[in-house]
Amino acid sequence: MKMPFYQLAQPRDVIRQFTPNWFTVTMGTGVVALILPEFPFAHVFLLQLATWLWQFNTLLFITFTLLYLLRWYFYPQEAKQVFSHPTMALFLGAIPMGLATVINGLLKFGLPLYGDIAVDVAQVLWYVDVVLAIVIGIGVPFCMYSRQEHQLQNMTAMWLLPIVACEVAATSGGLLVQHLAVGQQALGTLFGSYMLWGMSVLPAFAILTILMLRLALHQLPSRELAITGWLALGPIGTGALALLVLGAQAPHVLQAFGLESLGVFFQHAGILGSFILLGFGIWWFAIAVFTTLTHVKKGLPFNLGWWGLTFPLGVFTLAILNLAHQIDAQFLQDIGLAFAAILMMLWIMVMRKTLQGMYAGYLFFSPCLKSFLEKQ
Repeated sequence: MKMPFYQLAQPRDVIRQFTPNWFTVTMGTGVVALILPEFPFAHVFLLQLATWLWQFNTLLFITFTLLYLLRWYFYPQEAKQVFSHPTMALFLGAIPMGLATVINGLLKFGLPLYGDIAVDVAQVLWYVDVVLAIVIGIGVPFCMYSRQEHQLQNMTAMWLLPIVACEVAATSGGLLVQHLAVGQQALGTLFGSYMLWGMSVLPAFAILTILMLRLALHQLPSRELAITGWLALGPIGTGALALLVLGAQAPHVLQAFGLESLGVFFQHAGILGSFILLGFGIWWFAIAVFTTLTHVKKGLPFNLGWWGLTFPLGVFTLAILNLAHQIDAQFLQDIGLAFAAILMMLWIMVMRKTLQGMYAGYLFFSPCLKSFLEKQ
């Protein structure tokens, strides 16, 4: 019988069993903080609540980072097994994506709190985020090709996690550009973000194509993995959001370099591209809902994978709201707010279950450690 967290005989086991999938908590919590101020009612209260939630999320990210670094310090042989594990390695992508929510919140909430220093800190963190996203986005797939064992029937949308980190960083780059002086640095950040978009969205759509084949040949995933279907909304929503954010900044940045017409093209292409991507997202949203409902009757066991209900839906919602703002479309605003309301309810449910699981202790479990010990 598992003992409650505060009664654990060896609290150090929390470090030993700590895995990167905990960073999905910061992803989901961070995106909720970014969406809260979008509601038109009680704006001052919701802005303050969102600021508190972002600060709480930042503290969570720092805590999780320390725990994971301590695991590498105290248990390096066990920690490095993550690269050989076919599932847990994928969650390394959650680290830069969790950091991106901290950066985006710093640009949204940090300026009135800390002044211009918030932009400087966000810029440094963005460079760190980009490096992590690229290394993980290339390194984890290579580990999949060279040292892990995968089969088509066992494939899930979790394959997207290390890939999507680059386009999340691209979105953060677009948000950062609007706070930079027009010059070479802003230009480099803009074009670099578009390259990050390409490094992520195109491989992600290749994975989605294979995933559709897997679903057709081997049917739905097991009920333990039913929630993974929601992850497909991640690259679609973030892809659309990045195009919108970058496109909005392109005209004034490129105008300074005599490329105003190219900037306008980027802006218009972002709007058109986001419409197309969001349409694809609606299709995947329906598939994810039907998949979840199919398994609900049998009962869905809770695990940290349930955080896949939050971040993908969150970035999809942000893309709808951003598009509504750019073209001044009230019907899109209403649709986005409806998705936002659903997101808030899902976040409350998943956070409550996570806190219960932390108290019970069963969420502190490392599959890669179990595999490593079984080989000894």
